[in-house]
Formats: sequence, structure tokens, C-alpha cells
Amino acid sequence: MTASKNHDQDTHSPNRCELGVEGLDVVLCGGLPHHRLYLVKGDPGVGKTTLALQFLMKGASQGEKVLYISLSETKNEILAVAESHGWDLSPVNLYELSSIEEKIRGDSESTFFHPSEVELNRTIGALIEEVERIGPSRVVFDSLSEMRMLAETPLRYRRQILQLKSYFAGRQCTVLLLDDRTSGTQDLQVESVAHGVISIEASSPSYGVTRRQLNVLKIRGSKYLEGSHDLVLRRGGMTVFPRLIADGSHRDFERVNFPSGITELDTLLGGGLGRGTSTMIMGPPGTGKSTVAIKFALASAERGEKAMLFIFDETIGTLLNRASQLGMNLRPHLERGTIEIVSVDPAEISPGEMGHRIREAVTRGGVRLIVIDSINGYINAMPAERHLNLQLHELLAFLNQLGVVTIMVLAQQGLIGSMKSAVDLTYLADTVLLLRFFEAYGRVKQAVSVIKKRSGTHERTIREMRITSDGITVGQPLHNMQGVLTGVPEFVKGAEIEETDNPLREHE
Repeated sequence: MTASKNHDQDTHSPNRCELGVEGLDVVLCGGLPHHRLYLVKGDPGVGKTTLALQFLMKGASQGEKVLYISLSETKNEILAVAESHGWDLSPVNLYELSSIEEKIRGDSESTFFHPSEVELNRTIGALIEEVERIGPSRVVFDSLSEMRMLAETPLRYRRQILQLKSYFAGRQCTVLLLDDRTSGTQDLQVESVAHGVISIEASSPSYGVTRRQLNVLKIRGSKYLEGSHDLVLRRGGMTVFPRLIADGSHRDFERVNFPSGITELDTLLGGGLGRGTSTMIMGPPGTGKSTVAIKFALASAERGEKAMLFIFDETIGTLLNRASQLGMNLRPHLERGTIEIVSVDPAEISPGEMGHRIREAVTRGGVRLIVIDSINGYINAMPAERHLNLQLHELLAFLNQLGVVTIMVLAQQGLIGSMKSAVDLTYLADTVLLLRFFEAYGRVKQAVSVIKKRSGTHERTIREMRITSDGITVGQPLHNMQGVLTGVPEFVKGAEIEETDNPLREHE
């Protein structure tokens, strides 16, 4: 079953067992249903033990008795994991394999049963005895690979899992079974028996940190957010970033223009950018794309509205220094909190974390303008480019429904003449602002034009733009030039604009 698509819903429910992992309870719409048996599977190193320890510590913080049964790691190894996160495991009961071996050692009498079956039964008996002694409401088995080897046959293994499920069903206990999949084959035995299955996977890109994703494969009779959700493992534990879903997110807002403060540029845009729309500023390097985006952010801050810039291609210090040299002092607005700049390293951040930061800034931080500079850097943060369009579509739809103005910067290849883009995303944007170099009178000049604007009319002319120490200046339409967008225009004497060439005049 798919879940409600509002990420900000109340995740606390008396019928749910919270896992204590930030974001995961949101994915599970409040947590796991109480008193059931669940499977958490994934290759070694993906974070299963970390998730399990957070699950137990959450229960301990609520006054519950909890038990960690380790069949593959020693107590010292588990404590080392806890120490790396700064956790105190004193409220958690740890029961390791060496303790089990002591209980079953010494009994070597002859039997008609297979030795592996005897050892398995004794091991399970020792585990149940410990559960009876502690009386926990949360239990973790780490890991099933040891039990699978003891069982030897799939039939015996399945029967043992069913026995455990039946035993815990009458004890008001929520159980997590961890499976590291070291058998090398996909084991559907436990998946079919478990009430729910959570899968964690890791991938290593050619450059950058390992990317981890969590996927809830099933929770019987319960809602949850389907699909893959990015996660990170850092000091303090696991954090899951729920997949951004636009449906169900809406905020009433007034659909008015969002001006830049430059009269000619706002005229070109038909009054400014529309609220609840996305804008793509595209052009070759050096045409002023980032500068125009910063100008919109500054204008927003001067009106008392918060703006947030995610920069991929330069440092915060470089951006502040460059803006200051162009007559735009951002530092007072940074101190007041009306502008926030986040420097993003594509090798260190996942798309899910990026979307989470933006969502938190908009829903909790009151940000009204988002700048992504540049989309080229955002592409590099994607694990696979084929997902870029879908990720951006959901992100832009989410922001648009909340009345946020989104500005994306896209650098094109080339300088003068034919321009090429690494990816064509102009169809996703509501407004496309095109910047170009062109040659005139022995100088390289810059031109700005609006290719499209879905939220209203716009001027269809091409204007010259200059960037100086005083800021951005946009001139009058270049009526006497033909071929500006090609980079080498021709001067046309006596050319005059027709009335129908300016759609704004049709509404005067």
C-alpha cells in the first residue's frame, strides 16, 4: 500500500513502533505496527546494525526492555559501533554468540538426530531462555546467516523462522531480523514469513562517497512511502531522506510578480517572475547567469522575503566577493537571515538529501526564493542521469505548489554561435531567460531575451545587458540589429518594431 503523500503529517501513533531513525518513521507513516516480526536485509556495511541499535535505543528511552542478540559480532564490536556514534548502550541488553556456546557446550550425548539439527535446536533454546529471562518488548537478531548455516536445508530453516514468529506473536514483542545476504542468493523464505521487509542497498560511484538507499518492500496492512529513499550514515546514527512527492503539498498564495528591481529586465519579463513558477537562466559561461540570479535573491531580501542559494560551482567567499564588486552587498542580509547560501559538494551529497534541505527550508524556514546554481552541478550529484528529469519534476512541482520562486542556472557549451547543453531541461521550466554573447563594433557584448513564460505575457525583444561595478544594466531593445543570437549580428538601418512584435502593447 502506498502512503499519504504529506511528509509533514503527524508520525506519532499509539499503534506504531517508532524506530528512532530520523526520516524512517516518516517513510513508514509513523513506524512499524507493534508486535510483529520484520526483516531488514542488505549487504555488509550498509547500516543494518546502526538501524537496529537506534531501534532498540528508542525503545529503551521510552522505558521498554530491549534485547540485542548477536550471532555474528562480539559484544566489543557492537560497543565499538556505538562508541563511533557517541551512544551509551547501557540500557540495551546484549547477548552474544559466546554466551550461547557456553550454554550448549558439554552436552555431546549420542542422538538419532542430525548434529546440525541438534545444534540449531539448542541454539534456539538458549535464545528463547534469554528472552524469557529479560522479557523484552523489542528484540534484534543479528544475523540470520548464522541460523541459515545451522539449519543447512531451506525446509528446516523456514520451520525455525516460523517457530520464532509463532513464539514472539504471543509475547507482545516487536522483532527485527537482520540478514546480511552473505549466502549469495536471494532468500525469499524469510521475506514470505515476515510481516514487513526493509531493504538497504549501497552503490559506489566512480568518484565520491558511497550512496545508500532504503526501500520498504512490504508492510502488511499498513501504509508507507514506496520507492527508494536516500540515507546517510554519520556520527549520531542513520538519517533517511524521504523521497520528495509533490502531491498533497499546497499552500495558498497570491499569484503576483516577483520583480528583480531592474526596470528594463522586469519589463522584458512582463513585470517579473511569477510566484509559484520555475525559471531557467541559461547561456555560456561569463554571460552573467549567476549574477542575475543573485540580483533576484537580493531584491527578495530587500523586500523582507527569505532567499536561499545552493551553489555548486564556487565557494561562498568567492560569491560574496564577486557580488560586492558588482554593487550587491549580501553580507548584511546573511547576518539578518534573509539570505542563506549553501555550498554543495556534488561528491558528498545525495539528491535525496538535497531535496530534503530544500523542503525543510521552504516548509520550516519560510524561504520564498530558491536558487540552484548550477543545474550542471546538480547533474553531477545524480547517481544516474536518467533519473534527473523525474527528480527535478517532483522538486519543481513541490515548490510551485507552495508559491516558491525557483531559479535554476544552466551553463551551455560554447561562446558565440551555436550553443549546446549537457541536458535539455527547458521544458520543465515555466520561464526561460536566455543570455548570449554577441560581437558589435569590435567589442564582445551581452544580450538577454525571454524565450518563454507560461505564467503571463513577456516582451519578445532582445536587449543588451551590461554588468559593471554598479550592478546590472539592461538597455533598450536592439531594434536595429539582426542575428544577435547567432553571435555576429548585422546592423539594419531604419528598422522599426512593428506593433504586433510587442505583446505587452496588445494589453495596453
